Amino acid sequence: MISRRAFIGAIAGGLAAAPVAASSQPAKKQTRIGYLTGGALEPEKNWIDSFRQGLQELGWVDGSNVVIELRASAGRADRLSSLADGLIRSKVDLLVTGGDAATLAAKNATSSVPIVMVTVADPVGIGLVPSLARPGGNITGLADLHADLVPKRLEILKELTPGASHVTVLLNPANPAHALQLRALQAAAPAVSVTVLPLEVSDPAGLDRVFAGLKRERPAGLIVLGDRMFGANRKRIVELSISNRLPTVYTHKWWVESGGLVSYGANFADLYRRVATYVDKILKGAKPGDLPVEQPTRLELVINLKTAGAIGIRVPAALLARADEVIQ
Repeated sequence: MISRRAFIGAIAGGLAAAPVAASSQPAKKQTRIGYLTGGALEPEKNWIDSFRQGLQELGWVDGSNVVIELRASAGRADRLSSLADGLIRSKVDLLVTGGDAATLAAKNATSSVPIVMVTVADPVGIGLVPSLARPGGNITGLADLHADLVPKRLEILKELTPGASHVTVLLNPANPAHALQLRALQAAAPAVSVTVLPLEVSDPAGLDRVFAGLKRERPAGLIVLGDRMFGANRKRIVELSISNRLPTVYTHKWWVESGGLVSYGANFADLYRRVATYVDKILKGAKPGDLPVEQPTRLELVINLKTAGAIGIRVPAALLARADEVIQ
């Protein structure tokens, strides 16, 4: 028979041991996702929020079972390599990359950590993946069709300036996708009876200089190619376009929301939301190289009539009728 004193001692001993046993349980590991962009975080906030929302719908909550580490070069391509290396050294489980330059930097930083790219103009053309259907390696994600869409943007610019004989295109020579897009524009130019002249700028300090040169060239219009450095300086580019009374076609809606005249392209918030699906599949065991690279399912034409009035042009009724959104 167990004495009363021994019984109480056994209970007390068991209670004392309980916390020790509980504390020995391993803590749940937080999944760490790195986000790298060649642009700036402030203008990309809505896109990043769309990505977070997409993750949450799939059970991944930032700050709970997943942590997202944000890194941005703010338009300085020379900083991307060190930012990518830093994320890899910090042992992220997966990288999400925004834009061409950031994805190339991530590719150079790792061949083992999964990379999910978004808004990359031509992943095959710039050597990120061998094909969209079978990307192989550690990279997959979403392209944004810029190379396919630039001829359409040229057609829109011609509609805005029907008498145009030559237009110019703002490009960043450091962006490997821009040479491909320039060739696509120049190939499409004879069909609309215009000559396309390149206007190169590789850093924000050069913007005022190249726009000053436009006053001598006097082109009928401008096309701005998609680039994170341009996006980080979009307000200045829009201001310079308006002050030069230059009809300008941009890549996506945020330019028009910032005062730009017209944009035609993918819905970036939608692309970022779709990135979450890739991340979820990879974190659950899928190999990036087995997941085909997808392209946009939504394209938007957005027009700013206030800007049209400011630069003194009339937007054709046929173009307005095709618009998905008109900003008054």
